[in-house]
Amino acid sequence: MTPPSHAPAQARSPTFSSLEFRAALGMFATGVTIVTARGPDGAPVGLTANSFNSVSLTPPLVLWSLSRRAGSMAAFRAGSHYAINILAADQHALAERFASKAVDRFAGVTWHEGTAGAPVIDGAVAVFECFNRSRYEEGDHVIFVGEVERCAHRAGAQPLIFHGGRYYTELPL
Repeated sequence: MTPPSHAPAQARSPTFSSLEFRAALGMFATGVTIVTARGPDGAPVGLTANSFNSVSLTPPLVLWSLSRRAGSMAAFRAGSHYAINILAADQHALAERFASKAVDRFAGVTWHEGTAGAPVIDGAVAVFECFNRSRYEEGDHVIFVGEVERCAHRAGAQPLIFHGGRYYTELPL
């Protein structure tokens, strides 16, 4: 016998504020990435993101999300490739630079062109060079799913960590 379903047809309205939601999300420690691509004019574009996750091993898929209001949205939406650079513990300044709106993000940054043209940041602990496979609009963000065409990592390198609105090089046990 199947029990009756009492599930609502849609989500209930939240009982918390946006600030409370953000604070709760901040309790999940994440790595820090800089996602890079080429704009329509060929100029490099990039931003700091911690909304990165693996999706599938076969095929190799990863995802990240970007605010619909982001100035770089057009470049990521239209571009065929991007790179997800996982930052090392000593790249805290890069995370802040690429999160800022008031600077030339690539000025003085050491990087090289990836196999499909997306900038790969030197010194990152890992990089995923991705084909821009699909995009899903959800809420105030667009979720990008990338098919990884090339990846590399530095064994033993310490990643940069973000938790509770602050950067860390390691969390205590």
